[in-house]
Amino acid sequence: MDRIFLKKQLERFYLEDIGHEDITTDNLEIDKNVNAKIITKENGILAGTVFAKEVFLMVDSLLQINIIKNEGEEIKKGDVLLEIKGSGKSILKGERLALNIMQRLSGIATKTWQFVKALEGTNVKLLDTRKTTPGFRAFEKYAVKVGGGYNHRFALYDMVMLKDNHIELVGSIKEAVNQIRKNVSPMVKIEVETNNLEQVEEALKADVDIIMLDNMSIEDMKKAVEIINKKAQVEASGNVTLENIKEIAKTGVDFISTGAPIHSSKWLDLSLKF
Repeated sequence: MDRIFLKKQLERFYLEDIGHEDITTDNLEIDKNVNAKIITKENGILAGTVFAKEVFLMVDSLLQINIIKNEGEEIKKGDVLLEIKGSGKSILKGERLALNIMQRLSGIATKTWQFVKALEGTNVKLLDTRKTTPGFRAFEKYAVKVGGGYNHRFALYDMVMLKDNHIELVGSIKEAVNQIRKNVSPMVKIEVETNNLEQVEEALKADVDIIMLDNMSIEDMKKAVEIINKKAQVEASGNVTLENIKEIAKTGVDFISTGAPIHSSKWLDLSLKF
């Protein structure tokens, strides 16, 4: 990830929170240095400590930060994750932003880890999607990787994905692929979203790199994999849950993509204590 971009995002987040002052902390007589720690109140997978550290140092470069638990580490209720030493006022000013980031990213990493665990025993890779929070995508996709998943395309610019609405407006998969090949470098992969077996055959004839099976039944996915017969990589997507992901994997697809680890994860309960 681009460290300069991430630092600027963190600065924006902090400005959003503090505005022109911390009207509470700045008007209290707190001059002493203190020891603080961030602890977890539930089990999960840790993510975001590197950003929490950056937040505290952005508030006060004299703070001493000691990361106790590593990114991607399984944590248990009561574990100390991070220690901060220095100005009590500075710690108070960075507390909420640091916690928000760690709680959100740890929740995503934990949910991702649960999906990855459900895929154990298969060779299928779990992919995320672009269903992310505006302004927070880089952090959320980072958390997916920490949890053991893989990133799908990061944004609109890094891979061709012809979805149903593209195909509807252009007229057919064949025509859409032909237009892309005229205008896009041959080094860029082309993925086509399909909703039925007829579209799968059309995408296969168009010689695309990846065929997505979107919201298909298990039986149709099995048939699609047979039709494709390793002539393209196969991605399954749509209505993926912890309960059905193993069954989807057994159809023979290469990837399963889902936005659930990002858009449906619960924040992990963390707390800062002096």
